[in-house]
Amino acid sequence: MLQCIFLLSDSGEVMLEKQLTGHRVDRSICDWFWDHVISQGDSFKSQPVIASPTHYLFQVVREGITFLACTQVEMTPLMGIEFLCRVSDVLSDYLGGLNEDVIKDNFVIVYELLDEMIDNGFPLTTEANILREMIAPPNIVSKVLSVVTGNSSNVSDTLPGATGSCIPWRAAEPKYANNEVYVDLVEEMDAVINRDGALVKCEVYGEVRVNSHLSGLPDLTLSFANPSILDDVRFHPCVRFRPWESHQVLSFVPPDGEFKLMSYRIKKLKSTPLYVKPQLTSDAGKCRVNVLVGIRNDPGKTIDSITLEFQLPPCILSADLNSNHGTVNILGNKICSWTIGRIPKDKTPSLSGTLLLETELERLHVFPTFRVGFRIMGVALSGLQIDKLDLKTAPSRLYKGFRALTRAGEFEVRS
Repeated sequence: MLQCIFLLSDSGEVMLEKQLTGHRVDRSICDWFWDHVISQGDSFKSQPVIASPTHYLFQVVREGITFLACTQVEMTPLMGIEFLCRVSDVLSDYLGGLNEDVIKDNFVIVYELLDEMIDNGFPLTTEANILREMIAPPNIVSKVLSVVTGNSSNVSDTLPGATGSCIPWRAAEPKYANNEVYVDLVEEMDAVINRDGALVKCEVYGEVRVNSHLSGLPDLTLSFANPSILDDVRFHPCVRFRPWESHQVLSFVPPDGEFKLMSYRIKKLKSTPLYVKPQLTSDAGKCRVNVLVGIRNDPGKTIDSITLEFQLPPCILSADLNSNHGTVNILGNKICSWTIGRIPKDKTPSLSGTLLLETELERLHVFPTFRVGFRIMGVALSGLQIDKLDLKTAPSRLYKGFRALTRAGEFEVRS
């Protein structure tokens, strides 16, 4: 049973406090938490469960916002962590993203969502599609009406359709003229490449997202051509676990609309689609930079939205950098951003230039880490393939579709 939820900003400010039970949790627990974050750094923030002198704390960090839940009673840790993940996903879906300003501009909706998602410390309604029927997402019209009428509530006067359904995540007997179901494979590649160009780590985090508009009570089965490569799978509550455990087949009655069916991780991949070759040489108070970017393994689809960023060391006074393709910008926080787009066929994109060091330094002693971004439509770099999607008692006109997308996650090249 959770007793309180706090939302903390990057600076440790309490942006939102929601007491969940009759037992009030004092805000001083946030001061204790943030003091330990400052003293212990990232190692403390990476711990999902923390035991303080008075409470057990669960934390999830999303887009710089820390979701902190407290309890004094014994409970399953994964329930607290999973609930915070659901809260962050629902808020991101409702508000179109997560940051400090968005939370402060939509306090009323955030409180209304928390009221519906948890009851007396226990999770209640966490399905985004059902919450949308109960609480209208913010828009320009609703904000204008709230100012004119003085009524800031977005809560519907009628119960959602799922109230009369035997399945809590699906409305009772929805009907569509066109029955459609679309499946997206969305993957993010995390990689670390050392200064010698050797691959230290390469893995993929992926999600199977479904957009379903099917009449009645559909029963779907989704199978993969190579399910044995999947690690750390995590399912939506609609998935029946026994068919997956015995045959690696996803059997489920889907929610109505868009939802995340499952997530997975595939580890120990052997290669990346791009190579980045940085060279930095320094003497006499200057550092010469040369960076090459190219295609290492052709995925068979166009690699676009390629970007490269790195933080200039504090000892750099000025930078003169140019590229033979794309645009180079140096931002106010000393971050160099190189936007490449697509790799041209007639040349290899290169970034070159000179960095001026502080007067007392002869050589550069702190070398930057390069962060790479890219996007590939139409292919899953993990190699995961969807075999088939079947619907029991399929309607006469059923439209099905599959898509794949791979993009860079934490893709770093050390120099």
